[in-house]
Amino acid sequence: MNEHSNPEAEQNGATPGSDPVVVAHVKRVLEAALLSTSEPLTVQQLKRLFAGEVDADNIRKVLDELKEEWSGRSIELTAVASGWRFRVKPGYQKFLDRIASDKPPRYSRAVLETLAIIAYRQPVTRGDIEDVRGVAVSPPTLKALEERGWIEVIGQRETPGRPAIFATTKRFLDDLNLRSVEELPPLEELQASLEAAPAALVEAPPPAPEQQALIDEPPSQESTEPETHAG
Repeated sequence: MNEHSNPEAEQNGATPGSDPVVVAHVKRVLEAALLSTSEPLTVQQLKRLFAGEVDADNIRKVLDELKEEWSGRSIELTAVASGWRFRVKPGYQKFLDRIASDKPPRYSRAVLETLAIIAYRQPVTRGDIEDVRGVAVSPPTLKALEERGWIEVIGQRETPGRPAIFATTKRFLDDLNLRSVEELPPLEELQASLEAAPAALVEAPPPAPEQQALIDEPPSQESTEPETHAG
């Protein structure tokens, strides 16, 4: 930040410490950058737009002001795990879906259950998932979630066989418009949130008839002893 401010620049709306760039100009540049990309942008990426003339704190301040300016519109500026981005407000998405060429994403129960367990109990192994679901997890289910960019392997558990440990990704949080896993919606709302997420996931095969409905009915604490599976 500059040691001395410029009175004339401040009268014209300059951001303190970013003289001679005025607030209105900074907003328009940030707006243009964020509207022109489909991926979230970090404060550090946005800072590079101004070649060092505006510091990170002032970028955040202007982003907050820009967010407020767009609050009454059908598109909103929001902060997610990977940065800042514009998105259509959920209430307007149903209208856009009517002219979209892609069909709404469909998710098998097996995919939803597996993702829910990873999201709410992470980090977990395949064996952990199977202990909760009571049935084996097929490799295509995990592969589909990895290809969608919603889960990733973050290590291996130091137990016999050294099974892979899974956790959700920043992409998963971005698609749900969240900044951290602490903001995950209640379990019963997860399916609706996922179906509103952008881009389609290849539909997985239907679940086996005996499969437990984790999304619809969380496992009872009074259930019989679960079937064990190798990690």
